[in-house]
Amino acid sequence: MNLVKIFLTALLIDNVVLMRFLALCSYVGMTADVGQSVGMGFAVTFVTVLATAATYPIYHLILVPLHIEFLQILVFIIVIAALVQLVEFYLKKNVPGLYTAMGIYLPLITTNCAILAVTFDNITKGYDFAEAVVYSVGVAVGYLISMVLLAGVRERTRTSPIPKFLQGTPILFAATSLLAVAFMGFAGLIK
Repeated sequence: MNLVKIFLTALLIDNVVLMRFLALCSYVGMTADVGQSVGMGFAVTFVTVLATAATYPIYHLILVPLHIEFLQILVFIIVIAALVQLVEFYLKKNVPGLYTAMGIYLPLITTNCAILAVTFDNITKGYDFAEAVVYSVGVAVGYLISMVLLAGVRERTRTSPIPKFLQGTPILFAATSLLAVAFMGFAGLIK
């Protein structure tokens, strides 16, 4: 039951985009199309889970025993950058359309603060390896859900009569704030 609680908390209650306001650059930049949003969400999910699987043992088996925990930021960023390169090579070879659509946002996964935050959260929350992986999946799926929700809203606004002063970025922020308020309703779900 604890793993389900961790997953639902990461997915809904502490949604990385709508409740913690992390990863907003890719959230805004990659939600013009639902397909791109799904692709970006899966890429971030893959990198987030792999980053957790790689950084957790590095921290607990190398950094802590050597008393060099202060290097965790540097080490974690290097690990995440290497993983993003692997994803980039894979997409370029096997899914060139998505690779082209993601453009500059794919390399920016390296500096996606949500991925780095997940690796730090796993340590500060004291999760064991299984809990850390479940938390990472929950955060990544929450990111994917928020991306797809905003992409759907953005597609809908293209054909809706919106006042001139709200067109573009203002309606985007208004929709995001309404999505965030909706996600606040999950706050009492888990005690």
